[in-house]
Amino acid sequence: MRTAFLYAGQGSQRVGMGLDFYTEYPEYRAFADSLSLPFDVIRIMHEGPMEELSKTEYTQASMATFAAGVTLLLKSRGITPDAALGLSLGEYGALQAAGVFGAEEYVALTAFRGRVMAEAANGLSCSMSAILGAETSVVEAACEGYNGPGYVTVANYNCPGQIVICGDEEAVASVEAVLKEQGAKRCIRLNVSGPFHTKFMKPAGEKLREYFTGISFGKAQIPVLLNVTGDYLKEDDSVQELLIRQVQSSVRLEAQLRRLLAGGFERFIEIGPGNTMAGFLKKTAKAMGTEVTVVSIDKVEDFRNLVGETA
Repeated sequence: MRTAFLYAGQGSQRVGMGLDFYTEYPEYRAFADSLSLPFDVIRIMHEGPMEELSKTEYTQASMATFAAGVTLLLKSRGITPDAALGLSLGEYGALQAAGVFGAEEYVALTAFRGRVMAEAANGLSCSMSAILGAETSVVEAACEGYNGPGYVTVANYNCPGQIVICGDEEAVASVEAVLKEQGAKRCIRLNVSGPFHTKFMKPAGEKLREYFTGISFGKAQIPVLLNVTGDYLKEDDSVQELLIRQVQSSVRLEAQLRRLLAGGFERFIEIGPGNTMAGFLKKTAKAMGTEVTVVSIDKVEDFRNLVGETA
């Protein structure tokens, strides 16, 4: 049975994430306690408050700690991926699962990424909005046709019927209004703290470039699908350059999911928290005329059900 791991992106965080794993699994706890970060990631994950957890400089390392710990537990039970992908921040989890860098390095890298993204967003009045029920071409045209103050663009192509736009608050609000007039069902503001996957993140990309010079990237041991291209990582691709582009370019998740679904995979495991990726996968599968079953690991109970353990 071919297995794909799916890693959640920023916005899925919740206070208390990983606390049950930390309490009940010594391997998870030992990994989390071994991390050396300039802030108390365990306290922020487990106690919050949500306002603090949702700050980009803390969210990313918190999500990575959860993902790396759960991945460690899965692999220790013999559940390994034959391919992996992740949404934005989640792409780093997919690369770690593939052996491109280690678990501790993964968390440290995302802590740095979160900090420089927060710095790039500082002082900007920007928003991200998920547009539901509108055709891709309609959303693209609305962004491209906007000629008022500020800037707006497509940041994420998540799945059929859900595209995320991002930019200056005034520009996003204006395009939302246009899209509602043109039949979009809903426009939902996302719980993120910056204009991610837009040109505003170029300074973060340049700081990542510098940071990457001190990291040794290994060769991926399994296929990994990439946000920037919507395709598999190729032999001659530079992971560093793709990650630099990723932070300031649109995420082509739907294309990634379509390629994965067309590849004959039978088991899909979402490493959360939450089940957002499962929803995107199911909607994409439905548009392709097929159905899939996804296991989302958000809590210990989900993990035990998957591996067949009892309390």
